[in-house]
Amino acid sequence: MLIKRLNQTDMQKMGLQLTAEELYSVNNSSMKDAIVNFGNFCTGEVISKEGLVLTNHHCGFDAIQSHSSVQNDYLTNGFWAMTREEEKPTPGLTVTFLVRMEDVTSSVLEVLTPGMTADAREMAIEKVIAGIEKKATDSTHYNAEVKSFFEGNEYYLFVYETFLDVRLVGAPPSSIGKFGGDTDNWMWPRHTGDFSMFRIYTDSLGNPAEYAKGNIPYKAKYALPISLKGIEKNDFAMVMGYPGGTERYMSAEGVNMTLEQSNPTRIKLREKRLSIIKEDMDASPEIRIKYASKYASISNYYKYFIGQNQGLKRLKVVARKRAEENKFQQWVDADDERKGIYGNVLKNF
Repeated sequence: MLIKRLNQTDMQKMGLQLTAEELYSVNNSSMKDAIVNFGNFCTGEVISKEGLVLTNHHCGFDAIQSHSSVQNDYLTNGFWAMTREEEKPTPGLTVTFLVRMEDVTSSVLEVLTPGMTADAREMAIEKVIAGIEKKATDSTHYNAEVKSFFEGNEYYLFVYETFLDVRLVGAPPSSIGKFGGDTDNWMWPRHTGDFSMFRIYTDSLGNPAEYAKGNIPYKAKYALPISLKGIEKNDFAMVMGYPGGTERYMSAEGVNMTLEQSNPTRIKLREKRLSIIKEDMDASPEIRIKYASKYASISNYYKYFIGQNQGLKRLKVVARKRAEENKFQQWVDADDERKGIYGNVLKNF
């Protein structure tokens, strides 16, 4: 919703051929209606008018594992439903669409005062947020969340529609979907066929419903067209989806603790867990299948924390943060009124 205000012109100069309204619209179908929250842990894309969803192989990995056995090892061999009847229901897997978003910053911040304790502030924020979410979803089947941005300086309401009947349509063998394994994970360029496919089903009226044999494929408001032209160097590219939060406002001391204490501990623990699990996975095909998703998840973050530490060191993040904080402290110290308000901020951190 900020594209028009912040960066539509810049993106169009780089080659974007869509308007802000074509990317995000409340009243008309737009690209946001094709970009889904897959399972609350990944992003997916609707690529057909009949609810076909494309996502990563590692995002579908748990579902693929849940349908696998020693006799039908879809993790190793891949799986493709040749008819709708062969598509596999996956209980617990959901696909969520963004219906709309709204800036509710003023409603949240108006209940806060500078003299509040952190606990009182948090309680006041939680109370206001609960009221906003309830009002947004009353008499609907929608769900809503208010999220803080910029370390609590802005708040946005997100209203969602969640579909409960999601079926596995296809996945390549792991030799393609996980090609390169942990060695290539979090590294670029990658050479992995990292994809899987699912389909969303609804009741006969097009509403979210639990699995039932009579459910029908979701009639998409918007589906991404697939180009077979390939890509060229300097083609425009953008990322749209459902990331988690960032910690870009962490203090220098916080970054240093992550680098020196938290991440090394996480790496050490995950390394140990992986070695214990792998020993049993290697000894039994049945256990290998049962633990495949858990092992992949632990392994994913094991590599992530290793890479994060390398990045923090390479980019000298702690030193850069300290320089920013010194500049901030000089600004505070230059004015008595500012010293009264912000004088102990860094010390308290």
